Amino acid sequence: MRSSMFSRRRVRAGAAITAAALCGTLLAACGGEQDDASGADGKPVTLTFWGWAKGTREVVADFNASHPDIRIAFEEIPAGNAGGYAKIANAVKAGNAPDVFNIEYPQLPDFVSQGAVQDISGLVDDSLQGKYLPQASELTSLGGRTWALPLDVAPQTFFYRKDLFRKAGITVPRTWDEFRQAAEKLKAAQPKTRIATFFPDDPTTFEAMAWQNGARWFTTEKDAWKVDLTGPETDKAADYWQKLVDDDLVQVQPSFSQQWTASLQKGETAGYLGASWGAGVLKANLGSAPGMDGNWAVAPMPTWNGEPSSGMLGGTTFAVSKDSKKAEAAVEFATWATTTPEGMKARIDSGTSSSYPAATALLPVAKKAFDTTFYGGQDIYGVYAEAAKSIKPGWTWGPAMGVTNGSLKDSFGKVAGRTGTIGDALTTAQQATLDEFKNRGLKVAP
Repeated sequence: MRSSMFSRRRVRAGAAITAAALCGTLLAACGGEQDDASGADGKPVTLTFWGWAKGTREVVADFNASHPDIRIAFEEIPAGNAGGYAKIANAVKAGNAPDVFNIEYPQLPDFVSQGAVQDISGLVDDSLQGKYLPQASELTSLGGRTWALPLDVAPQTFFYRKDLFRKAGITVPRTWDEFRQAAEKLKAAQPKTRIATFFPDDPTTFEAMAWQNGARWFTTEKDAWKVDLTGPETDKAADYWQKLVDDDLVQVQPSFSQQWTASLQKGETAGYLGASWGAGVLKANLGSAPGMDGNWAVAPMPTWNGEPSSGMLGGTTFAVSKDSKKAEAAVEFATWATTTPEGMKARIDSGTSSSYPAATALLPVAKKAFDTTFYGGQDIYGVYAEAAKSIKPGWTWGPAMGVTNGSLKDSFGKVAGRTGTIGDALTTAQQATLDEFKNRGLKVAP
C-alpha cells in the first residue's frame, strides 16, 4: 500500500476522538446489547434484512442455500436518499425495524447518534476487522467500537465515451484545468453534448469533490464538533463547479433520472463523474442501447495538481438495528456477504454490481466476475485499485448528515434554477447543521 493509506493506528485514534463527540451527550446511542440467537429450538434463525444495493437479492439467495441454520427474509427498499433511510428511521422509532439493514458510510454516524444501531464490537475480532481496507474500518468504527461491517469502498472514477471524445479530438483530462478545457472543446465540436453532469439532487457527488481537495467538513476537538463547510478547499471546488454551470459546460439534471439516462443514450452527455459502483449502473441503464457496448471506458478522476487523489462517493455497510435480538446471526450473515468469495461472486455475477470490495482479498473475485464487454474489455478494477489507494485520509462524516444533505439538496435546486449558487448552498447548510447540533445537544467547538 502507498504511504497515503491510513495506518491502523491512525484509524483507531481518529475513531476514538469521533466517538467522544458522538457519544458524549448521547449515552443511549453508545450502549448496545449483544444477544445470542442460537436457534436452540432446532429451527433456523430468521433474520429480517432491508437493503437496495445491486446484487443483494442474489447474495441472499446464495446465503440461504448454503446456511440451513440462518434464514434471511429480504425486503428490497428504495435507495437511502430516495426514501430508504426515512423508512428505516421510522421503523426504528416504531420498534419494528429489521434485524440488519444496509446503510452508507455518510449516514452511519447519524444512525449511531440517534441510537438506531447496535454496537457489535463484541462480535467483530481483530482478524475480521483486518480483512477490510483501513478507510472502511475508519468509517465504521467509532471510539474503538464497531457499528457496522463494510461491503465496499467507493473511490471516484471518471466514465467517458471514447467515441465522442475521439470525434471532438479531446483526450482524457488529468487535471481539473484540463477537464474544463475538454468541456469547452467538446461543446464547440458538438453543441448539444456536455462532458458531465452537476446533480442538484445529490450533494454526495460534490462532497466527494471537496474531500478530494483535502476539505474536512467535520472534525473534533476533545468532545466537541467543528463544522467547516465553507473552508478554502471546499470553496475552490464550489467556485470551479459554479463556473462550469454558469458557462453551460455541464448538464444540470437529477441523478439517475430518465432525463439523465436519455442524455447519455443520445450522446448529449459524454461522461459521468461517479465511483467504482457506477460501472454497474451505466451498464445496467445503457447496456441495451445501440452504440454503447465497447464505447465506454473508465479513467482516474481529474485532480487539481495531476497527482492521484480521490474522495469516496457512497459505499455501503451492514448494520444491526438497536432492538434486534439476533445480533450474532446478523453479523454472521454480514461477514459472509462482505468477506467470502461466494458472497462477492453472487453480487457481481448479478451483472448489475461493480462493487469494489472493502475486503481487498476479494478483488480478484470481483474482477473475474464482472463482465467488462461494455467497457471494451478494460481492466476497470485496476483503475479502481489505484483510485482506492489515493483516497484522501482524515475525512469524517458528521452525526447529522440527513440535515446537512437535506439542506444542500434544497439549495442545490436553486443552482439548477439559476437563483442561487453552490457557495450559498454551503453557507445555508453550515448553519442548518449547527442548528441541528444544538437541537441534539451536541457540543460545538468555537
